[in-house]
Amino acid sequence: MDNAVSSDFNMVLIIGGSSAGSEDYARQVIADLGAVLVHGVTIMPGKPVIIGKVKGKPVFGIPGYPVSAIISFEQFVYPLICRMLEQPEKEREKIQVAPTKKIASKLGVEEFLRVKLGVVGNKIVATPLPRGAGCITSITDADGIIRIPNHVEGLKDHEQAVAELLRPLSAIKNTIVVVGSHDNTLDVLADQIKARYSGLSLSSSHVGSMGGLMAIKRGVCHLAGSHLLDTEDGSYNISYIKKYLPDREVKLVNLVYRDQGLIVLSGNPKEIKGIEDLSRDDIIFINRQAGSGTRILLDFRLKQLGLNAEKIKGYENEEFTHMSVAVAVQSGSVDVGLGIYAAARALGLDFIPVVTEQYDLVIPQEHFESENIQILLETINDEEFKKRVSGLGGYSTAKTGKIIKI
Repeated sequence: MDNAVSSDFNMVLIIGGSSAGSEDYARQVIADLGAVLVHGVTIMPGKPVIIGKVKGKPVFGIPGYPVSAIISFEQFVYPLICRMLEQPEKEREKIQVAPTKKIASKLGVEEFLRVKLGVVGNKIVATPLPRGAGCITSITDADGIIRIPNHVEGLKDHEQAVAELLRPLSAIKNTIVVVGSHDNTLDVLADQIKARYSGLSLSSSHVGSMGGLMAIKRGVCHLAGSHLLDTEDGSYNISYIKKYLPDREVKLVNLVYRDQGLIVLSGNPKEIKGIEDLSRDDIIFINRQAGSGTRILLDFRLKQLGLNAEKIKGYENEEFTHMSVAVAVQSGSVDVGLGIYAAARALGLDFIPVVTEQYDLVIPQEHFESENIQILLETINDEEFKKRVSGLGGYSTAKTGKIIKI
């Protein structure tokens, strides 16, 4: 760097080597050659950024994670380049949006939350994307960024927020917003829609089946994914729709039937046979969030077996998707979780079947006849979609696309 920082350069960026840990080599290099002015800022992602000066030239230590690198560049490097060129910074258009779910955030750090946006009725709604600093698709897929101030602990699901647009508003109007239960087939559906209609996209937010019904009630989504078991008669979704959406006219459309069961490590080293083994002293469990169809299924089976949830180690620890449950099992941090076969198969884990359940789409009547929803329905009835879903394993498409009488 000593030779690099010469009259031929106006600025030096070091990518990687800047971290919150002991292996923060960039800081030492800058300190040895010049001065470190700032090390660490109160933003997320991008917290470990370094700002320094060597021989009168600005030097930045940019974090190696891609999202952290992009946010750091936009907030600190880009404004300096504009100033050096005596050019004004281009400001992004800002709009008011409504979050599709409650969003928690850390106090003391300003978070740059990447979101998908969609127009639902007269609202523009925001669905949060994965928040990891290494998840580059959270930038490439984002329509906007919500800056959550450092003095608040997040956003309430009914609270308006300001989003900076990353795409034109016209593109946002062609987004189908799905809120509710997680299922891997939603990812397949999003791929199929984008492949057939390049201008149309689907974004999904995973808040559980009950969360999906509440999102419909609040008018912040076009449809919800749901698999709520009525423990009285064994039906799915209908009784919950009648109870929680009594004044809303909706259509109930089957997406898939799927196998739900216990996900364990390959070879099942703890020799788990069923739900009854979850209370064993040597078993650590990972749960799904309250209000999810999977959680309702678990609690129903525990009641049937006369098991006390307090005796299950890990019952209070929650994940929000089937894949997250499978990842927890694969990592060895837990022994077992309840989830779908497709998630277990994707990670090479073993699966102990518990039930075949019905996963439906709940679509408000006011959106059902819209062009975008009709495209979605055509897509799920297409043989290519059904073929891809069957390839995931643990699914039946025998009734896919059928409208269920409520």
